[in-house]
Amino acid sequence: MSYGGKAKAEAGTARGRDWPCLRQFGIFMENRVGTLNDLLRHVERHDLRVMALTVVDSIDFSIARVILSNYERAHELFKLSDFKVFETDLIGVELSTDPQPYMQICTTLLQAELNIHYTYPLLYRGKGRGAIALHVDDVETGLKILSDKGHRIITENDLLEYDENY
Repeated sequence: MSYGGKAKAEAGTARGRDWPCLRQFGIFMENRVGTLNDLLRHVERHDLRVMALTVVDSIDFSIARVILSNYERAHELFKLSDFKVFETDLIGVELSTDPQPYMQICTTLLQAELNIHYTYPLLYRGKGRGAIALHVDDVETGLKILSDKGHRIITENDLLEYDENY
C-alpha cells in the first residue's frame, strides 16, 4: 500500500480479517536536518502517540519505521498527506518475566524455521512488562507459533487502549 504517490491501495487487506498483528508505517524521507522532526510533529499534531520508532539511514535518504497508537487515524492522516508511505505487518510480543525473554521468542521462531528480519522495542508496558515488534518471514505462522507456545501477542487494540499510567 502506498500513499503520496501514484499507487492505489487494494480494498481487500488484512484489516478486514481481525488480524492480530501490528501495522508499521514506513515513511520514505530525504536525509536532511529536520525531516524526522517534521514527520513527528505532523503525527503528534493529530493526537497520535508514537509507540515505536526506528530509522534506517543512508547518505541520501532514510526510512522511518513507525508504529502509532491508532492505526485507522494514522492511515487516514498519511493517505491525505504528501508523505511517501508503505505499510507492513509486524508481530508485537510482550516480554515474559523470564531472565532471557528475547531468547525464548527467538527459540520459538527458530523451531518454526522463521527468519527474523528486524526487531525493535515498543513503548508498551502492559502489566509492567516490555514488548517488542518483530518482522518475520511469515507473519501468520509467527503469530500461531508464538501464541501456541504461550507468548502474549500485542494487538492494535492493545496500543489503542494503552494507558501508560496503568
